[in-house]
Amino acid sequence: MLTDTHTHLYSEAFDLDRDAVIQQAKNQGVSQFFIPAIDSSYAKAMYDLEASYPDCMHLMMGLHPTSVKENYKEELAFVAKQLEERKFVAIGEIGIDLYWDTSTLDKQREAFVFQIKLAKKYKLPIVIHCRDAFDEVFDVLEQEKSEDLFGIFHCFTGTLEQANKAIEYNMKLGIGGVVTFKNGKIDQFLHQIDIKHIVLETDAPYLSPTPYRGKRNQSSYLSLIASKVSTLYQISEAQVAKITTANAAAIFKI
Repeated sequence: MLTDTHTHLYSEAFDLDRDAVIQQAKNQGVSQFFIPAIDSSYAKAMYDLEASYPDCMHLMMGLHPTSVKENYKEELAFVAKQLEERKFVAIGEIGIDLYWDTSTLDKQREAFVFQIKLAKKYKLPIVIHCRDAFDEVFDVLEQEKSEDLFGIFHCFTGTLEQANKAIEYNMKLGIGGVVTFKNGKIDQFLHQIDIKHIVLETDAPYLSPTPYRGKRNQSSYLSLIASKVSTLYQISEAQVAKITTANAAAIFKI
């Protein structure tokens, strides 16, 4: 059985057919779904999703770096309050994104560090969003590194050197649709990384794998990512599913 370690199934993109999309994923062997947070405006949708599918939806809590705006301290207070009130499986997605806005770097860094400390407090993994910001993210991880800091480098798109560096910081690599892209590059070296260090994800509704690139992504497409990974590692898809699901279970402790 496959595990989608990163899927935004509460997104408005699924408002018209969410139940069908989830059933399609289950039909393709996806049995568990890990749901990253964005900001407080999506909390109710996340909680409603969990209530509808309590056996397979696992929620994270956090403030996405692109949601670090003028009210970011209020948003961080919301994150802290939710963690006091109920259980989550991870702090995420958190990190630094310099693709959309470089002017908020200091705020993003502050929010990232604050949430890492929350993860340590609650003994939870972190799920990192990093876009055009490897150096900045690694600087924070170096500052905060410890045995109790661990998690997933979501949507990993870096180099082999950056992959090994992320692993040194106790991070698994989240492998998604990019591994199927002709220009994705990670397919050129992924097999050099022990498969014990990777987990699978879709990031639905974003980053659809080939042949659906440019269209809405969904969790059922995780099977296409698993197929590509099986080719790269020259093992069966069943082995990929078993190993990556075990890796995810170890991180999220379920």
